[in-house]
Amino acid sequence: MIYLVTGGAGFIGSHLSESLISRGDHVVILDNLSTGLMGNLSKIKKNIIFKHSDILNKAEINKLVAKCDYVVHLAAALGVFTIVNKPLASLNTNLQGSENVIEACDKYRKPILVASTSEIYGKNDKLPLNEEDDRVVGHPLKSRWSYSEAKAVDESLAYFYYLENKLPIRIVRLFNTVGPRQIGNYGMVVPRFVSAALKNEPLFVYGSGDQIRCFCHVTDVVKALLLVMDSDKAIGQVFNVGNNSQISIMDLAKKVIEITGSKSSIKKVAYEKAYPEGFEDMQRRVPDISKIKNVLGWKPEIDLDQIITDIAAFNTK
Repeated sequence: MIYLVTGGAGFIGSHLSESLISRGDHVVILDNLSTGLMGNLSKIKKNIIFKHSDILNKAEINKLVAKCDYVVHLAAALGVFTIVNKPLASLNTNLQGSENVIEACDKYRKPILVASTSEIYGKNDKLPLNEEDDRVVGHPLKSRWSYSEAKAVDESLAYFYYLENKLPIRIVRLFNTVGPRQIGNYGMVVPRFVSAALKNEPLFVYGSGDQIRCFCHVTDVVKALLLVMDSDKAIGQVFNVGNNSQISIMDLAKKVIEITGSKSSIKKVAYEKAYPEGFEDMQRRVPDISKIKNVLGWKPEIDLDQIITDIAAFNTK
């Protein structure tokens, strides 16, 4: 199989591409390296075709999709800092870019996996969140919610291509994927904490620190993606992918310090000082992963202690 992976030089994309190569598939990666890194592909650079381009380049997308057997659409403007600081460019990438990819898949009748996000659920505080739950999003002029809106449109576009044109689509909603190669520059809390702890620098906790999150190791996530990609049962379906083990951000900071043996302190920072105007947060977001477990037999296996250990080991190479 020839897989086109958009955003394949990114954190998740590079791990997925390695797994595809290791099982004997061929991989073509399209990435503009805005958040991806060529270094992420060092283990497989001789085994892939790399195109330094953008999902907004419709002609390039059409050319690549026509030559592949399967499309994995991971490319997106992502990260809280990116979305809040550059909302216009982020919206354009996440709307027009995804439309280009999905339209090309329909034109050439290629199956596609669309990576979506837990941001879809917005401020819905139901515990846990399942795939049928409603979206509760904030004011449309608050840039914080533009990512959620764009990814919801992406999901709808893909799903209605499936309903009307029988395009074989699959959708996954990722809940806080973490692990080696992820960087904290764009607001990702675990690598940000680990990086600071390894330098014995303060860990900055935004807001109260009582926010509850769940973190899933990228190795577990890649296994889920492959199961969804390979299964006919997943066609036309959406699956939550994440770990349902909960922790507060304050307790996360304490755990990172403990596991890394750091001398770091913890300092609270008010949201208005940490983020530009237009940021809102939600207190709790926990995935219901019973659907993917029941349909495909997947569940996460790596706990948070190991996640932190793996990120620390990667950062000290």
